[in-house]
Amino acid sequence: MQLFLILIVGILFSNLSYATNSTLGLPPLPIPAGNPQTNEKIALGRLLFNDARFSGDGSISCAHCHHSDKAFTDSLKVPEGIRQLKGPRNAPTVINSAFYQTLFLDGRAKSLEDQALGPFINPVEHGLNDYKKIIHIIQTDQDYLPIFQQVFNIQAEEITISHVVKAIASFERTLISGNSLFDQYYFGRDHSKLSESAARGLRIFRRKGNCANCHEISWNNALFMDNKFYNIGVGYKKIKDHVEDVINTLQQGNKIESLRLSPEQSSELGRFKVTHIISDIGKFKTPTLRNISLTAPYMHDGSIKTLEEVVDYYDKGGEPNPYVDAAIFPLHFTEQEKIDLVEFMKALTSNGANLN
Repeated sequence: MQLFLILIVGILFSNLSYATNSTLGLPPLPIPAGNPQTNEKIALGRLLFNDARFSGDGSISCAHCHHSDKAFTDSLKVPEGIRQLKGPRNAPTVINSAFYQTLFLDGRAKSLEDQALGPFINPVEHGLNDYKKIIHIIQTDQDYLPIFQQVFNIQAEEITISHVVKAIASFERTLISGNSLFDQYYFGRDHSKLSESAARGLRIFRRKGNCANCHEISWNNALFMDNKFYNIGVGYKKIKDHVEDVINTLQQGNKIESLRLSPEQSSELGRFKVTHIISDIGKFKTPTLRNISLTAPYMHDGSIKTLEEVVDYYDKGGEPNPYVDAAIFPLHFTEQEKIDLVEFMKALTSNGANLN
């Protein structure tokens, strides 16, 4: 059995290499063997990430919802795409997404390359019917052509959407952020870096608050997320009257789409929409807490405006529902403990986190 497990792990990770990462508090950076990093490819990816021509009306780029001066979020409750249409979920930061095992809040993409494909043909985001417009723009752009030829050693007619998303993903793998005051205090052993309040907040985070159960801190790095999915109660009220119908539809072998839920209701099914496992109803991926003071509003639906309100939400034990995670329960914080916990989270902001 042990040999079998070793073989399986080898198969799963044989397509990855790891780049040396000297950023304090972060693990080695995983790089797919099929998409090695080069400076030229990263520069190309930055151009593509910021190109608004790759949308139905030429108004939406990747950077439209992921601003470099807002820690690669948009500061909106939910993002606005083409024709100011609004999506159902908050736009998460791209920073440190290179370390994630799955992408999107429901984990439906397995890599940054897969993730980059989705927004282009989403009717609310970039609004394209397919990828032909993107390829046509690139193949007729005299600035792009020589760069693609240099980066991928291909001719214009050979350019595909796979090359486009490889370049975008390579750029996104450079958007990493560590070396915060917390990192200097915890991993750098410089105990002058945290205020007394923030240091108390760290202890609350790891003990009474039970926060590190999901927002993990390892012995030599901390992504402040665990690549897992949880129902914490947020948004369940929107679907509580439809859950029984969803389950019955699934058990009858019919598609969930036949219920004609609203986009907001469908969104609130969370991880369930990917796995069709009933216990995954309302589950969403643990978000990173790095640079959390820069990425308001919070939760998968952007329904909580401030860190203080986030702490209050967890303190009361969330919003109960039949699928809420067992780790969500009343915490009975004092007012000082709430202040300390917020001060600790503010210390997770890195210098240069805007990554302009």
